Amino acid sequence: MGKTLESDKIKTVIIPTKKLKNGFEIPVYGLGTWQMGGRKDRNISNDDEADIVGIRSALDMGVTHIDTAESYANGYTEILVGKAMQGYDRSKIFLVSKVHQKNMGYESILRSCSQSLERLGTDYLDLYLLHRYTKDIPLKDSMLALDKLVERGIVKSIGVCNFTKEHFAEAQTYTRNKIVCNQVHYNLVFREPERKGLVEYCQNNDVFLSAWRPLGNLLENIPSILKEMCDKYDKTPSQIAINWLTSQPYVITLSKTRRSGHLEENLGALGWQMDKSDIERLRKEYPNQQDVSDDVPLG
Repeated sequence: MGKTLESDKIKTVIIPTKKLKNGFEIPVYGLGTWQMGGRKDRNISNDDEADIVGIRSALDMGVTHIDTAESYANGYTEILVGKAMQGYDRSKIFLVSKVHQKNMGYESILRSCSQSLERLGTDYLDLYLLHRYTKDIPLKDSMLALDKLVERGIVKSIGVCNFTKEHFAEAQTYTRNKIVCNQVHYNLVFREPERKGLVEYCQNNDVFLSAWRPLGNLLENIPSILKEMCDKYDKTPSQIAINWLTSQPYVITLSKTRRSGHLEENLGALGWQMDKSDIERLRKEYPNQQDVSDDVPLG
C-alpha cells in the first residue's frame, strides 16, 4: 500500500498536466534535484536528511514530477531520491533521470540506466533523457539504446536535454519512438531557446520544452515590469516568472527547493494563466535578457 498524502497536515495541490498528440502526459511543474547531495561528486558535509525531507514534503504537497540524473553528485542524488520515495506509491510518481554524455554509447546507456534504477530503487523510469549532446559518440547509437530500453519496458518515454533544434531533429531520425521533450535553460532572463528557434520548433513539432532554472538570478533586482505584473495578478515575482513559462504552449518547468514555504509559493504559480498580451510584453520588454549563461550546471 502506497503512502497517502497528508492532506490534514500539509496543503496539497493538484498540479496541471500537458499532453502531446501521442498521449504522453506530464505535470507542468516538477522538482529538480541538482545539487542535492553534492554537485559533480558527493558532498560528505551535505545535509542529506534535509534533502530527503524536502523531496518528501514536495510529494506530500502534490508534486509528482521528480527530476534527477546519474551525474548529480556522481549518482548519490539518485540514491537520495530513492530513499525519499520509499513508502510512496511509485505509480503516482513521474520519475525522470538522465544519462551522462560520457555514457551515451549503446552498451553504456543500457548499463547506466540499470545502475540508475538500482540507485533509485525502482524498476522503471517514466522518462529517460540524454543529458547533453556530444560529438564523441554516434547519436544513432544513443537513440538505438533508448529504443531498446523502451522495448524492454524499463523506460516509458525518451527525451533529450540541452539539445539544439538541429541536434534534436537529427536524434528523431534515429529512433522509432517519439522524443517527447527537450530540457533546457530558459527563463525571463535567459532567452537562448527563443533566439535560436528552439521554443518555436518544439511548439511546431508537438514536443515539450522543459525549462530548468525558471527563476535563476532574476529575483535579485525586480524590474518595474515584473512589479507591474505582480500587482495586476496579485502574485509574487516567483509566481509570475514560473507562470510566464507554463502559460506558453508546450512549455513546462522544474525547480529545486528544499523549503516547503518556497515550494508552496512556487505552486501558487499554477492553476491560472497569464494573458497572452502580458506574456508577449514580458518576452519583449523584460530587461537585461541574455543568450549566454554565466553559470551553466549539468542540467
